[in-house]
Amino acid sequence: MNAWCTSMKRTKWSINEQALLLKRIGELLARGYPIAEAIESLSLHLPKNRKEELYQCLIDLRNGVSFHDVLDKLRFHKDLIGYVYFAEQHGSFAEALLEGSNLALVKEKDRNKLLKLLQYPALLFSITGILFLFVQQSLLPKFTGIFSSMGLEANFFMKVLYSFDEYFPFVMLVFLTLLALGAIYYVFVFRKTSVLQQRSQLVKIPIAGRILRLLFTHYFAVQLSFLLAGGISVLEALLLFEKNNSQPFYSRLGSDIKQKLLTGEKLESILSSFPFFEREFPMIIKHGQENGKLEQELLLFSQHCVVNMEERIEKSLKMIQPVLYLFIGFLVVSMYLAILLPMFQLLDGI
Repeated sequence: MNAWCTSMKRTKWSINEQALLLKRIGELLARGYPIAEAIESLSLHLPKNRKEELYQCLIDLRNGVSFHDVLDKLRFHKDLIGYVYFAEQHGSFAEALLEGSNLALVKEKDRNKLLKLLQYPALLFSITGILFLFVQQSLLPKFTGIFSSMGLEANFFMKVLYSFDEYFPFVMLVFLTLLALGAIYYVFVFRKTSVLQQRSQLVKIPIAGRILRLLFTHYFAVQLSFLLAGGISVLEALLLFEKNNSQPFYSRLGSDIKQKLLTGEKLESILSSFPFFEREFPMIIKHGQENGKLEQELLLFSQHCVVNMEERIEKSLKMIQPVLYLFIGFLVVSMYLAILLPMFQLLDGI
């Protein structure tokens, strides 16, 4: 067993591997496969080390270990484990696995897209930095000396480069100071606050906070929808949230909402007090309760959150690259003209 755990640490499943495995299990379950047969069938197409890990999974499942605990042993992502945990409660196992795996794949695709988007500008920025150092340390001092001897003034682009050289260390110092203060705040303040307060602070971050709010709303709405569709009452669903120890945020959230419901507060007014949910969420809850189709309203709204989240991520990504290119382009043009214009001025002076 120890050897298996050591092997597992060496070969951690990537998010893509985790999501694809659960997606394929969900597809086989939808076709009528029992979960053990689905895992066994999928293991035939995987590398040897993965087969060994899934073989251990099958042993654990046959010994009565729940599937979400098995995934926890494999160190799967907490959100995916959460999908499996709730699926075990409401019975819509295949649908939940497909929903969770698709969302994980979307998030991973967006992360990879962001990395690829930043790779080329990062390379350009590195090359530009090397050119800037060469121009700043070698060429500009010579032109400055010649200009001083001839009584000529430095041109605009030379002033831009000198200003950049003068203020860049200060900007970097400010950035590193803010980074250090952020790390100190995280260690000594943020980590000591409750998990609900942490999420309330995270959604205040520009751009990223809006996306996180959509993500939190989607996850809560879709899980509550599945539980209600399985015939579970709202209070029973919140109790299952509370018992989900693998996700402290949703566990505490379920506990707080349940306690407030027991005091007589309405569900929509409780949800409106949480800043990490979409503003429309309480109205969706109220409308669903009034028309008796709360689980369907929640499912539709969760899908709307995913679409909205994708659109916002795409919009943010499209903004990043042009800004980087504009900054790099301006710096390159400034270096080019800072060298070229003095040459023309010197020729005019001859």
